Amino acid sequence: MMRPIILASSSPRRQYLMKEAGFTFTIEKPDVEEDFPDTLPVEQVAKYLALKKAEYFRPKMKNEIIVTADTVVILNNRIMNKPLDRTEAITMLSELSGQTHRVMTGVCILSQEREESFDDTTEVTFVKLTPEEIAFYVDTYKPFDKAGAYGAQDWIGMVAIEKITGSYFNVMGLPIHQVYQHLKNW
Repeated sequence: MMRPIILASSSPRRQYLMKEAGFTFTIEKPDVEEDFPDTLPVEQVAKYLALKKAEYFRPKMKNEIIVTADTVVILNNRIMNKPLDRTEAITMLSELSGQTHRVMTGVCILSQEREESFDDTTEVTFVKLTPEEIAFYVDTYKPFDKAGAYGAQDWIGMVAIEKITGSYFNVMGLPIHQVYQHLKNW
């Protein structure tokens, strides 16, 4: 890329994926509340939040390209955000145990002259977990910064994810294959 890229995310996983895909970028976190209207269909939330984050940068943009993203976990048409504490993380993982859920990541790529937004969906099936396994994971990995209270790249991904239909990297927080193709066209 001949233009500077700003990855608007403090997620170490998104930073890792962008770096491994060969992008050079700086990091700047948008100062926005990650809230959304209650009436918004769950399938639109991730893209809505990615756009909201991108809009934060619009007034001060120059020549750079902004990349924003947001990932949500959806079980039974309900969004599982980042857990507030240990109890909520254990509750979330207990609900995901033995179930198939969706992980959606919305992405927005923004410059002064152009805006593209898209999302990706991956289905993830967990094996049935014991309460001890869930407690071990929460206490050891402290997944409080992760939607649905888990990271596919952590221990729980190795022992509990039985099946993934779609992009593994999307579950990590960024559908890097799509980001790469979109940025290649810029």
